[in-house]
Amino acid sequence: MNRVKLGVVGAGAWGRNHVRTAAGLGDAELAAGCDSDPKVRDRLTRQYPATHVTADVADLLDRVDAVIVASPAITHAPLALQCIAAGKPCLVEKPFALSVRDAEAVARAAAERRVPVAAGHLLVFHPAVERLRALVQEGDLGRVFYLYGLRVNLGQVRADENALWSFGPHDVSMALYLLNDAPNRVAAQGRSYLQPGVEDVVFLTMEFATGILAHVQLSWLDPHKERKLTVVGAKKMVVFDDMEPREKLRIYDKGVDRPPEYGSYGESLAIREGDIFIPKIPNIEPLAAELGHFVRVARGAEPPRAGAEDGVRVVRVLDAATRSLAAGGAPVNL
Repeated sequence: MNRVKLGVVGAGAWGRNHVRTAAGLGDAELAAGCDSDPKVRDRLTRQYPATHVTADVADLLDRVDAVIVASPAITHAPLALQCIAAGKPCLVEKPFALSVRDAEAVARAAAERRVPVAAGHLLVFHPAVERLRALVQEGDLGRVFYLYGLRVNLGQVRADENALWSFGPHDVSMALYLLNDAPNRVAAQGRSYLQPGVEDVVFLTMEFATGILAHVQLSWLDPHKERKLTVVGAKKMVVFDDMEPREKLRIYDKGVDRPPEYGSYGESLAIREGDIFIPKIPNIEPLAAELGHFVRVARGAEPPRAGAEDGVRVVRVLDAATRSLAAGGAPVNL
């Protein structure tokens, strides 16, 4: 079987991780890299002498079988359309697009041309998130009541996107993947403290038709570095802590039991404190899992786990949250 020739467009801050991972895949090769910055191109040429390095996307498209788009967010949709027009499967980093219209245009073109497009929802490839989804979907937690996430650090302050569009795609895509559902109402509040018009902190709430509530706190202006998600169910509760080196998932056998026949609420509800279970999670780098999967998608061996439609769904939530932010936190129906 021939190795899939991969091209990476955008080899900067996050793109360099794609370059490194693509170069290390067994069933693919890093055939070409593209970046508009001459310094980045020089670095690529030195590090990967066998890889064709260019500033021209069309030149890259001529030399590859499939493309990873890891350039600045504003270029994601136009580059995805360019890849689709050339018949090349592509993985589009988050955010999938910066507007619902652009995201839908990419999904429509992909469907019409039958070119596989994957959305770069990295956390759906995290082995702890895969395990958590199985717990949710198979009913181990009982009915899911609510979930809340924390994605904060004192980190890179961006001028081109706010904390919602920078961090939000991770937690929104994770919530939609875990629940296998999309919210019907979204509300968001945030503030710009460091530079006008770019929110440094955003509190996002998603309501689902099932009654599930999901809340996420996003900020790059925080003393803590936390990447944590808590899921509260009727039978069990789970904490996914991505900052933990080994014990990333903890399952708490805790809950509130209500006997079938009771008089008043107060005397009927019993707190149940059970064991804490820490499952062994395979130590697989999510990016390596995502790119390995993308190579199989490019070959036509499997459909994308996070496809263009998933990209559209997440952008719809981020777009509604943006409108809610502008309206001072008023809920927006989807």
